Amino acid sequence: MPLTVDSVGKEIDAFAPREGAAGWDPVGLQIGDAAASVETIAVCHEVTESVVAALELAPVDLIVTYHPLLLEATRSLTAGPTPAGRAYRLSRLGSSLIVVHTAFDSAPGGTADALAAAVGLDQPTGFFPAWRSEALKVVTFVPTSHLEAVADAMSEAGAGNIGNYTGCSFRIEGVGTFVPGTGAEPFTGERGEMNARAEVRIEMVADAHHRDAVVEALVAAHPYETPAFDVFAVQSSSAMIGRVGTLESAIAFGDLAGTVADTLDTTVRGAGTAKDVERVAVLPGSGGSAIVAALEAGADVLVTGDVRHHEARRAVDLGLSVIDAGHAATERPGVRALYDLVSGIGPDTVDLTFIDPNPWEEAWRS
Repeated sequence: MPLTVDSVGKEIDAFAPREGAAGWDPVGLQIGDAAASVETIAVCHEVTESVVAALELAPVDLIVTYHPLLLEATRSLTAGPTPAGRAYRLSRLGSSLIVVHTAFDSAPGGTADALAAAVGLDQPTGFFPAWRSEALKVVTFVPTSHLEAVADAMSEAGAGNIGNYTGCSFRIEGVGTFVPGTGAEPFTGERGEMNARAEVRIEMVADAHHRDAVVEALVAAHPYETPAFDVFAVQSSSAMIGRVGTLESAIAFGDLAGTVADTLDTTVRGAGTAKDVERVAVLPGSGGSAIVAALEAGADVLVTGDVRHHEARRAVDLGLSVIDAGHAATERPGVRALYDLVSGIGPDTVDLTFIDPNPWEEAWRS
C-alpha cells in the first residue's frame, strides 16, 4: 500500500499515542493534507530557519518534527523569520508537517526513556504527569441485554482510549429504579408503578472534542426512551513524561555531572551537594517544574534543562541536587530515537536531526 501522510501519522501514533501528550501541546498533523502521498520524509528536532532552507534545496513530502512549529494560536501565515513565516514556506513547498513532542516524551522508547538510558538508569519508571486538557468521563446505566452494544457505540465514537488501549471502561452492577409517567413508553416495567431493574453502570473517558459524538452514540444505542447519563470534567489517565531510576552504583555528584556532559556532548551546570547519588530522575526539555515530583519519587538528582534560578534554589533547599544540561541536549537522545522510528516507516528518510535548534552560542567569560 502506498504511504500517505495519514498512514505515517497512524504508525507514529501507534508508537506514541497522542493521548499521552500534554493538553497544551499541538501534536499531530500541523500542516498539509492527510490524504497526500508520501515518498520522502525528513526528521528534525525543530523547524528552524536552517531546516527550512535545507528543505527548500531538497523538498520532501512530509516532515516529522519533535518540537511543534506552531506552538501558539496563529492568525496569519506571512513571510518572515517567524514560526508563521516558516509554516508559510513549508506550505509553498507542499510539505506536510507532523509534530510528536510530549506524546513522544511519554511513549515507551521515546524521549524520556532515551534520556534515562543515556544517563545509565536501571529499570526506570515514570514520574511527572503530562495532564490532558478537557478530558471527560461519560457515565451511563444500561440493562445487561444492551451492555455491549452501548459500550461499543461509545468506543467507536471516541470514548475509552487510554494510550495504546481502546475500549477501556469500568463496569459495576446495580439496581435502577423508575416510575414511568402516563405518556411514557418504557423499555421495561409498568406505567405508574415503581420498577426496579438490574443495570450496569459504564464509565468511559473521552477527550472533550468527542463529547457530543459519544453522547449521541450512547443515546442512539441505548434501549431506554430517556437514557440517564452524566458527563464529568476530569483530569485522568495522564502519561508520564519523566523517568526515575537507579544507577548501577553510587557516584559522586560531580562525577555524574561530568558523565552527563560527556554523554550528551554539552556543557552542564549543577546545583546541590557533593554527596554520592544513586537514584536519578530525568526529564527532557524544561524540567524545573518537576522538582517536587522528582523529590517525591525518591530522586537524589534531577537531570533536565532550562532550570530557573529560583527553581534551583528551591531544589537545593529541599535537598534535591540538579544537573541542568540544557533544553535541546536533554532531548537529543530522543530525537535520534524518533529518526530511527520514522526511518523504519518511510522508504526515503532524510536526517536533519544534526541541525541543532539550540539558540545559545558559546559562553564567554571576561
